[in-house]
Amino acid sequence: MSQPGSTQVFITKSHESFADNSFIKLTLSKPSSKSSDLVNLFIRPIEIKDEMLLQVTHRYKTKDITKNLSIAETTNLLEALLPATFLHATLFTRDNDFRLMFNKKRKSTLLKQKPSLSLLQEFSHDWIKSRLIDGENNVYLQKLGVTDHDGKVFPTMSDKYRQINRYIEIVDGSLSEKKSDDKFKVVDMGSGKGYLTFALYDHLKNNLQLNVEMTGVEMRPDLVKLCNEIAIEAKFNEIKFIESNIVNFDLKSIDMLIALHACDTATDDAIYKGIKANAKYIIVAPCCHKQIRKQMHPKNEMKPVLKHGIFLERQAEMVTDGLRALIMEMHGYQTKVIEFISTEHTPKNVMLIGQKSQKKPANAKISNQIHQIKESFGIEYHYLEKLLDQ
Repeated sequence: MSQPGSTQVFITKSHESFADNSFIKLTLSKPSSKSSDLVNLFIRPIEIKDEMLLQVTHRYKTKDITKNLSIAETTNLLEALLPATFLHATLFTRDNDFRLMFNKKRKSTLLKQKPSLSLLQEFSHDWIKSRLIDGENNVYLQKLGVTDHDGKVFPTMSDKYRQINRYIEIVDGSLSEKKSDDKFKVVDMGSGKGYLTFALYDHLKNNLQLNVEMTGVEMRPDLVKLCNEIAIEAKFNEIKFIESNIVNFDLKSIDMLIALHACDTATDDAIYKGIKANAKYIIVAPCCHKQIRKQMHPKNEMKPVLKHGIFLERQAEMVTDGLRALIMEMHGYQTKVIEFISTEHTPKNVMLIGQKSQKKPANAKISNQIHQIKESFGIEYHYLEKLLDQ
């Protein structure tokens, strides 16, 4: 028998979060029967024709079945599945995470934890209507082909619009100080077409009223020309785009460095530039992990598992970004790694955030951790280490 009340508390918390819009998502995992074809259940909010519903995805071994249910129907479904079908359930809300776990004897444990996801949900139809970046009367979103002249997002650009707002939510939540008359200098390394560069400038300048100075660094001259033209049309006077690669760009003291999807060691080049420029914030979304992947020859108990290429690839991503976070901590940054945007929209979904700390880092301890990780996986060096040792 499960502990009295724990399952009901979890279901009640779920129902309450559905009703007050604090709900982000809910997952069920660990099937109670090994022979079950149903392996997971995913629940997320959705709005269809002005009606708030919950999209429930039943993930089977060979297919997914999705249904849109009411709050009452979803609550009844949870009551039927816990713990009869699933032994683990995780509720993500704006205020807290709740984890319900059953052992083999159906004895349950309910944990309440700090929220691990953003304050705002991501879903196909907007449940929360207000966005930090609004499409209405937005010149740069129109010029970039995200919205039409009425501010309506083109269906083919809905994922990009969602990514833009998710990105701004993350940056906004990471800023420790949102009011200052001092110049707030931001550099976007590898700014591309400028979707996120413009959106961040817009938010810092117009939403937070900061005295912002933004620079986009991009190698492709046609994109630099396009973005500078859009900046003029949008009357964004303190943003400019410069043709350069990350390595050759001369970076002085700045407040924030961002680099999204800079390939392989270009992410390390960006982090290095940020550390050397004493940036208060370093925010990167890594892409590709070839430098560590080529070196990895596991010497630990993971060797039999990592003989499979796909597992080795995923492990290389985790080790590469984990070492990046540790190296940043050695240089005085508090770090966190979060999900940038749901994997259903992009596989490149990890974001590494570093904030300059006043505390002296425990360098000896961190250095030992880095050494042990490299030793376990047969890694000679991490590119970011080499840059910082120069």
